[in-house]
Amino acid sequence: MEAESHSVLVVSRDSKIISQISAFLVPPLFELTTTSDFNEARRLATERSFNIIIADSGDGYDTDFAINLADSYSTILLLVPNEHFDEISYRVEGYGILTITKPFEPFYLYNMMKIAIAVQYKVQVLSSQTTKLKVKMEEIKQVNRAKMLLMQNMNMSEQEAHRYIEKEAMDRGMKKTAISEEIIKTYG
Repeated sequence: MEAESHSVLVVSRDSKIISQISAFLVPPLFELTTTSDFNEARRLATERSFNIIIADSGDGYDTDFAINLADSYSTILLLVPNEHFDEISYRVEGYGILTITKPFEPFYLYNMMKIAIAVQYKVQVLSSQTTKLKVKMEEIKQVNRAKMLLMQNMNMSEQEAHRYIEKEAMDRGMKKTAISEEIIKTYG
């Protein structure tokens, strides 16, 4: 399997942390964007999607940035001072945010990045499944609306309307949604 590139946004006011992470997350496995400005990071995160966002919480209490992005499809790693780790980790874990103590060892960051990549794959699979389910639900709603219109306008039972749509789709080599669309245009 060919390794794919992971887009990573790193936001920290500490240039040493940005340097450490930049030295570790190198191309071609990682496409890195760094900034020391949290407003700039918010703008970047709204303009494009990042697989992983690493945010430095500063003294440990600046967690708003990470929490605000928790609803995105990005996996978020929050760097937290060791002395505040338990408190902050407990506070943000309900948002799905992973926490890392700082200062950190490169091996520890490596392991957390492996976890973040695994989480990102899972998020992508679930997102794809959710999209497919939404499409299927819309198709079902459309077919049900067409059946209702057939029942109202053609005095068919629910079973007769269902059978009519299926038979038309089969006879004409079309999808049920296309037949339903025609019925909705005709009677809707």
